[in-house]
Amino acid sequence: MSKDKKGRGVRKKYEFIKANRKKYNTRMMCRLLDVAPSGYYAWLKKPNSDRAVEDKRLLKLIRVSFAASQGVYGAPRVFLDLREAGETCSKHRVARLMRENNIRAKAGYRTRRYVAGKPFELIPDLVKREFEVSRPNRVWVSDITYIRTWEGWLYLAIVMDLFSRKIVGWATRSTMHKELVLDAVMKAIKTRRPKSTIIHSDQGSQYGSDDWRRFCRSNNLEPSMSRRGNCWDNAVAESFFSSLKKERIKKRIYNNRKIATADVSNYIDSFYNRTRRHQHLGGVSPDAYEAAIRRR
Repeated sequence: MSKDKKGRGVRKKYEFIKANRKKYNTRMMCRLLDVAPSGYYAWLKKPNSDRAVEDKRLLKLIRVSFAASQGVYGAPRVFLDLREAGETCSKHRVARLMRENNIRAKAGYRTRRYVAGKPFELIPDLVKREFEVSRPNRVWVSDITYIRTWEGWLYLAIVMDLFSRKIVGWATRSTMHKELVLDAVMKAIKTRRPKSTIIHSDQGSQYGSDDWRRFCRSNNLEPSMSRRGNCWDNAVAESFFSSLKKERIKKRIYNNRKIATADVSNYIDSFYNRTRRHQHLGGVSPDAYEAAIRRR
C-alpha cells in the first residue's frame, strides 16, 4: 500500500475517533482501530500534514490551469502550466490530485476507419504523410469541416503550417463553394508570403479545379492532393478539426452562423494559436514555438 493511501486511512480513523469521543473511550477506540493514542493527540493539534497543506495549495493552481484551458487540459498539460509557473511537483502528483478531485479533460471522438484510395491524376501527393517539417512555410495543409447552426450548416476552411501546427488562415461561409477555400488561403498568403510552398489537401472539388491550380501558381503555391477517401494522408488537418469539435463545439447547435463564426475565431486566434499547449511542439503553443525559433 502506498504512503498516501495509508496516510488517508489513518486520518479517517482519527476523524472517526474525534467524531465519537463523547460516546466512547478514546483509548479504547485507538486500540480497536489499531492506532497509537499519541498519534491521535498529535493529529488533533495539527490535523493537516505538511503534504496535505501542499496538496491543497497545488489543487488551487490545478483548478486555475484547468479552467483557463476551458476544461481541455489533462494532467500532462496542467503539469506543464505548473512547471512554467515555477512549481516543482511531479506529473504523477498532478494526475493524482486531478483524479481524486474528479477533474477530467473532455472526452474525444471515435476515429473512423478509411480504405486507401487512388491518387488524383492531375495533382500528385507531394507530402506522402511526411508531416515533420524543418522550417516555416514549407508545407501547408488545408481542409474543410462543417458546423451546425439553427440557420443551417456553417462551413469552415483552414490552412495550417505543418512546421508549427499554427492555423495561418481560415474562413467560414454558408456554402462549400471554392470561394470558401480561397478566402482561407488568401488570409494565409497575406500574413505568411509563401515562396514555393506546398499546399496539401484532400480530393474535394474545391481543390481539384483548374481555377485552383491557376490560383496556386499565381501565388507561389504548389498543390498536393491526398488519395481519395484516405483521411490519413491529411491526418494533421483532421486532428485539428477533432480538437476543435471536442474542445469547443462539443456537438452543440449554435443559434446562428454569426455566433458560430465568433466562437471559432475565439478558439483559433485566442486559444489554439496563442495558448493551447501542443504535444508535438514539446508542450508549447504554436505562437510560442514560432517565437522561440525566431529568437535562435
